Amino acid sequence: MLAPTSLLEFLSKHSSSNDYQKNLIIICGQLGDFDSVEYAQALVPALDRLRQADINVLLIGIGDCLGADRFCVYTGFPRDQVVVEPNNKLHRDCSLYEGLKTGLNPWFNLLLMCAGIGSPGTLKEVLRGYIGDRSAQSRIHNSLFNLIGGDEFLRPFELATVRLQNMIEVISHWNIYVPNYQWLCQRGATFILNSENDVIYSYFDTGILGFSETMAEPLSFLNRYI
Repeated sequence: MLAPTSLLEFLSKHSSSNDYQKNLIIICGQLGDFDSVEYAQALVPALDRLRQADINVLLIGIGDCLGADRFCVYTGFPRDQVVVEPNNKLHRDCSLYEGLKTGLNPWFNLLLMCAGIGSPGTLKEVLRGYIGDRSAQSRIHNSLFNLIGGDEFLRPFELATVRLQNMIEVISHWNIYVPNYQWLCQRGATFILNSENDVIYSYFDTGILGFSETMAEPLSFLNRYI
């Protein structure tokens, strides 16, 4: 399947994609979205392997340059691999889920989505953050969490702690991360394109904390390519 025309046009303007065999395109919602921050944090340790596998990585989010600068300082994601858009036009052109729409304030819609309404899988993922997950890797390496049972798996409250840290960062700099709250509920997607610009992998996010189809191992979809 050929990539959406709007995405190809975007790539031609913002990426040196022709220098690589494949392109990994991460389209996020707002830069201050939980998913955007957590996805970037998951990707950072894999960037060298992706580069060695001749895969170009580009993260696209809704925001502005000031927000992108802060986002990259906090997550460690390379600034030259982040592009910001002022609205969700690209998201709409790629038919991404705009989130719950009640006709009311975006904040109200976001709260409903956090409660699992119009956001499948969110409550399950929130719960996983509190109870832990033996099929997922540890995220925090310190003596306090090691007392719970070593660092071979995701311990209870460990992921919830990471998410709390991310939330504190975003809320503390809210106007930087979210200059316009109109697209608070906008979800994202992941695409992998080959050298002919065919989509060889795609995943469309349908809920908060659902940026991967395998949240326990969010980058497992890359295993066949690196």
